[in-house]
Amino acid sequence: MVDLSARADRLDEYLDARGLEAAWFAEPNGFAWLTGGDNVVDTDASIGVAAAGYDGEFRVITSDIESRRLAEEQLPDGFAVDSFPWYADSLAGAVADGSPLPAAVDFDAPEFDTPKFEPIEASRLRQPLTDGDVDRYRELGREAAAALETVCRNLEPEDPEYEVAAGIDISLSSRDVNTPVVLVGGAERAQSYRHFVPTDEALGEYALVSITAERGGLYASLTRTVAFDAPDWLEERHRAAARVEATALAATRAAAAGELGSGDGPGTAGDVFEAIREAYDAVGFDGEWKHHHQGGAAGYAGREWIARPDCDEPVVEPMGYAWNPTVDGAKSEDTYLVDGDRYELLTKTGQWPTHEVESVAVDGVPAETFERHAPAIR
Repeated sequence: MVDLSARADRLDEYLDARGLEAAWFAEPNGFAWLTGGDNVVDTDASIGVAAAGYDGEFRVITSDIESRRLAEEQLPDGFAVDSFPWYADSLAGAVADGSPLPAAVDFDAPEFDTPKFEPIEASRLRQPLTDGDVDRYRELGREAAAALETVCRNLEPEDPEYEVAAGIDISLSSRDVNTPVVLVGGAERAQSYRHFVPTDEALGEYALVSITAERGGLYASLTRTVAFDAPDWLEERHRAAARVEATALAATRAAAAGELGSGDGPGTAGDVFEAIREAYDAVGFDGEWKHHHQGGAAGYAGREWIARPDCDEPVVEPMGYAWNPTVDGAKSEDTYLVDGDRYELLTKTGQWPTHEVESVAVDGVPAETFERHAPAIR
């Protein structure tokens, strides 16, 4: 369950600092962050069928089609539900009419083209995670890893990529987990592309399988490698990617503790990115970072931010982090909770082979040893 008192404290501070009276969330991850529920009916829509708000009290505005269902199945106690006739108004119009002003909103609509409404800084509000968020994140991570590994343990070289993707969708759906991202790359396509959207190509010598799983607004990302008759270079490149990932994790903890960066508060995503770039050089793959983003903070989005050069997003804790370095046909990725001196691997079952890798020592970040997921040999 969502800790509404923690949400209220954070929103009170946000509203007071900006002289606002209310904040409204209709994007699915914002709605889920505030309520723990789901406002999605049409997955193609950018916003859901209801807006959740806070104006000193918790409220939801939706049409009379959805009001009873949401109250009975999606909302915790403490939310008042206001409904409007489905034929009389739009969701944005109902929020504009029913909200105290001025207000912040997380979605665009003509009704909000006025100085009385401003865009909400939703991602900053969602960071860091609360204790309740962390508990639910652990459950999601275990379920996502179990679903993916169940499928991967049964792969064969002749399996088409799209059939593997379908099996992953089913495995996750059976655990009440959504799959916004499913990438399946057989040996040929995993070497050619960083985003191997599945096709009818057979897996061949090995496969990279990457997913982002979502439940209750939280997102967990992970990759598993399955080797049948893998090329000789796969182990070396996978280990190199894993060392870069380990360096990113060590730099994340150091940045959150204020040990990396200017020393004036927490370090930034840009500081972590510089550690990642140094790690690529150290493992012998200088410039490989240019071919794909390296990941970043995770929580109520697949990535709350992605690390880039000079990115000034603060590195906070406790928070989820999903780093995903790639090295020409190899990839290492999991979602971790970083909290103080603790790294907690969330996307883990204990049933997949692992190996120890050492992070690269960079300025302000000593080398550490991490247990990382290795290719599974079939």
